[in-house]
Amino acid sequence: MCGITGVFAFNEIGRFNLPNISLATETLEHRGPDFQKVFVGDFVALGHRRLSIIDLNPQANQPMSAEDGRYQLVFNGEIYNYKLLRQELESKGVQFKTESDTEVLLQLLIHEGKDALNKLNGFFAFSFYDQQKEEMLVARDRYGIKPLYYLEDEDRFIFASELKAILKFGIEKTIDTNSLYTYLQLNYLPAPMSMVKGVKKLMPGQYAVVKKKSVEINSYYELKNTFEKDFQGNYEDAQVQLKALMEKAVERRLVADVPLGTFLSGGVDSSIISAIASKKVDGLHTFSIGYKGNSYFDETEYANAVAKHIGSKHQVFSLSLDDLYGYLPKMLKSFSEPFADSSALPVYALSQLTKENVTVALSGDGADELFAGYNKHAALYRLWHPGVKEKMVNALRPLWNILPKSRNNPFGNISRQLKKFADASQLDIQSQYWLLASLQNARKSTDLLSNAVLEDIDFEGFDLWKEQLLSTLNTKSINQSLQLDQELVLQGDMLQKVDLMSMQHALEVRVPFLDHELVAFANSLPEEFKVNGKRKKMILQDTFRDIMPEKIYNRPKHGFEVPLLDWLRKDLKLDIENKWLDKERIEKQEVFDWEGVQALKKKLFSSNPEDSHAHIWALIVFQGWWEGYMD
Repeated sequence: MCGITGVFAFNEIGRFNLPNISLATETLEHRGPDFQKVFVGDFVALGHRRLSIIDLNPQANQPMSAEDGRYQLVFNGEIYNYKLLRQELESKGVQFKTESDTEVLLQLLIHEGKDALNKLNGFFAFSFYDQQKEEMLVARDRYGIKPLYYLEDEDRFIFASELKAILKFGIEKTIDTNSLYTYLQLNYLPAPMSMVKGVKKLMPGQYAVVKKKSVEINSYYELKNTFEKDFQGNYEDAQVQLKALMEKAVERRLVADVPLGTFLSGGVDSSIISAIASKKVDGLHTFSIGYKGNSYFDETEYANAVAKHIGSKHQVFSLSLDDLYGYLPKMLKSFSEPFADSSALPVYALSQLTKENVTVALSGDGADELFAGYNKHAALYRLWHPGVKEKMVNALRPLWNILPKSRNNPFGNISRQLKKFADASQLDIQSQYWLLASLQNARKSTDLLSNAVLEDIDFEGFDLWKEQLLSTLNTKSINQSLQLDQELVLQGDMLQKVDLMSMQHALEVRVPFLDHELVAFANSLPEEFKVNGKRKKMILQDTFRDIMPEKIYNRPKHGFEVPLLDWLRKDLKLDIENKWLDKERIEKQEVFDWEGVQALKKKLFSSNPEDSHAHIWALIVFQGWWEGYMD
C-alpha cells in the first residue's frame, strides 16, 4: 500500500514538469511513510511513497526497475495471488531478487503486458513504463478500491493517488462546476469526475496506454458482465458456494509481514469477516468505535458480543462529541477534494487509533452493494411489490409532509423515510433510484449556487451522464439496482471514504467482499436470494448464522453514522455562523448563493431540520478543502 504519482511529457514544454516529481511525491507521505524514491528519465518521471507490508527488505522499494532500467514500475496496492503468479513465471525461467508482490507484478507486465491485468487478484493502481518503447501502461483495479487521478493536455499526462499531488505540477486550479453540482446532490464525486477542471479519475477496471502523441483508455473488466450469468442451483447450493468463496477471500487477505487485525462494528458484514479471520489467526485483534452518551448511534454492545463469541482481542475506542471535534480540523485538511459522507469522521478516528496497534485491517465494505443491505434496497423492493402497507404510506403523503423529519432520532428518521418512500412512489424506476441514492435534489442544489456557477454548468452534459448511468436500470430489478450501486455508490462513496481516511494514517484496509471471484458469484445470484419484503442480505445472513451470535440479527441498521445534527447545532454553531458560512466569506468566494445558504442554515436550526445537516456538512467540507487547495 503506497502513494504513486508521475508525469509523461509529450514535448519540451511538458518536460518542464519533470522536476516537480519530488514535491508531488512528498505530498503523499501519509500514504507511505517508510520510504520515498523517484525516477526521472528524458520524458517520464515517477514517484513513490512506500508503506511496507509484504517483504520489508529495501530491495522491494519502488520505483522498481528491471533489465538494466528499461522497465520502471510504481504500484499502490496488493496482489493476493502473487505467489501463484510467481510460480508460473519461475516455471518459464524468470528469476526473482525479492519476495515482494511488486516484483511479481513487474515481471508479469514485462512478459504479458496489459493481458496481465486479468490475472491479478487484488486491489491496485500502477504505472508501468517501458523506456525502450517509450510507452506507459497505467491501470486501476476492477472496483476502484485504489484511487487514480489523471490530467491530460497537449503537453503532458499526469497521474497520482490523490488530487493534491497533481496540483503540485502547477496546473490551473479551476472549479469544475458540473462536479460541484453533482457533489451537492450526492455528497461525493464518482469517477470519472473530480472537483478541479481538467482532472479526472480513471474508471474502475480501466487502463490507459500513454505514448508521446496519444492517450488511449480501454476497459479490461466490465461489471455488467458479472450480472449476465445466472447461478445454476438452489438456495442451499448457493450457501455452500458462498461460504467457500468467503473463506478463500478472507484467507487471501491475511498475507502480511506486519501486524494485522479487523474492523468490527457489530454489524453482520464486519462480524462475518472477523469470525472467519479468527479461525485462521490466533489472537486476532479487532477494533471498533463507540459513542459516549449517545445510545442511538452506539453499537458497542453488538461488537463486544461478536468479539466474545469469536474470542478476539477486542478494543473499543469510545468517543465523545468533543473527541470527534478534535479530529475535525485534520480530517478536513486531509481531503484532496470535497467528500461529505459524514461517516468519514469516525473512519478517520478509527483508522488513527487502529494504526497504533496494527498496519493492516480487514473491513466489511462491499457487502451491502453485493447482497442488498441498504434500506434503499428494501424500499425499492416494496415500491416494486406494493401491498396494503405500501399503498397506505403513499396515501398518507400529506401527513409525512408536515411531521418533523431527522436522521438523528428514531421517530424523526421513520418520518423522513416514509416521506421519501411516498415521494418515490410517484416517480418512474430510474427517478426512484436517484431519489433514494441522493441526498439533495437538483432544485435545492441550484438554490445553493451563485449565478456565475449556474451559468457555467453544462446541465445538458450532466443530464446525459445521469441518463447513461441510470440506463442499466430499465426494469423493476433489484439486481440492476445493485449494479448501479456498485458502479456509483461503492466506488464513489464507500471505497473512496475508506481509502482516504485509512491512508491518512498509513493503515492498509483490505476488503474481502470485493474479491472478484466472490463479486462475480454474488452478482450471478437471483435477487430473491438477497432481499424480500421483510429481510435484506438474506443469503449472507443465513450462510453464516452458525458462526454468529444471534444478538446481531434482527436489529436496526445504522451504518457508520455520527450524531451530526446535534453536533452542528451546538458545538459547531459558532464556526458555521462566523467562519465556514459567514456572509462576507460566501459573497467573496462567489461559489455559493448567500440567500440559499442562509435559508439552509435557518432550516438546520429549526424544529424540522430534515436532511439540512447533511447539506451543511457538504458546504463545511467544501470550505475546508477550498482553504487548503484553492484559496
